[in-house]
Amino acid sequence: MTSSTTSTSDRGLLDTRFSMGATALAAIAALAGLFFGWTGYNDGMLPVLGTDLNILTGMIGLLFGVGIAVVAFVAALYMRPGLDE
Repeated sequence: MTSSTTSTSDRGLLDTRFSMGATALAAIAALAGLFFGWTGYNDGMLPVLGTDLNILTGMIGLLFGVGIAVVAFVAALYMRPGLDE
């Protein structure tokens, strides 16, 4: 039996600069998505833009933010550390 020397289990989320950046992007996108969802649920207004949100636009913002967060988190977990290897 031969074992593989390269494994994704030996790398963590905070080992490389790319992993740290992708994890931070995932956290920020998830929080922004939750903010959009909550603001839309309460029929609120965006603080900077002054745009009124309803439940539909809040749900679209929530799904968009969570989608970006999932993609960034998966990239942080499974991306190889370098392209020159």
